[in-house]
Amino acid sequence: MRLYDLEVSGNCHKIRLMLGLLSLDYTLQSLQRDDTTSESFLAINPRGQVPVLEDAGEIVWDSMAILVYLARRYGSPQWLPEEPLPLARVMQWLAVSENEILYGLARARAVLKMGRPFDLAECQHMGRRALDILEAHLADREWLASEGHPTIADVACYPYVALSPEAGLPLAGYPAVRAWLGRLQALPGYVGMAGIDDY
Repeated sequence: MRLYDLEVSGNCHKIRLMLGLLSLDYTLQSLQRDDTTSESFLAINPRGQVPVLEDAGEIVWDSMAILVYLARRYGSPQWLPEEPLPLARVMQWLAVSENEILYGLARARAVLKMGRPFDLAECQHMGRRALDILEAHLADREWLASEGHPTIADVACYPYVALSPEAGLPLAGYPAVRAWLGRLQALPGYVGMAGIDDY
């Protein structure tokens, strides 16, 4: 198994984290940003984006798709339930990870850390909305989509929430979010990332 990865990418961290939680061995193919536009990389992923996972001769790209693949192929049903309602609960939070968290927290971080040309105020506004949603939801529960255990919803939302301070959005006012981050960090196989504090 090989993971094509950019160290600074929260989306790549989702996959490193999931691989750690599932105790899977893999080779890390570290890339630079310019590498994703090369002809050889575009042959692997025509979108020119990381992460990309190569496993048993098959290629899977997009962090959400890779999380689904790993959960179904190597994980227990805990990570991606099969029953309709529990599965829908996971999908709801995957949608949050690809909307409010991506366009808010991830993009605000990209402005401040990488000089990307997004509207910082707009991104931070959406990022605060994401944190408010998470805080309210986690006020009386431990995990996003399940009462008793984490799912890929938690893994998908984790990196950019944990990196919120790099988006100019400190987590001091979000005790339930911080407690949830701490629970994830306490899981066996947890993998950290530069810029993520311990909670």
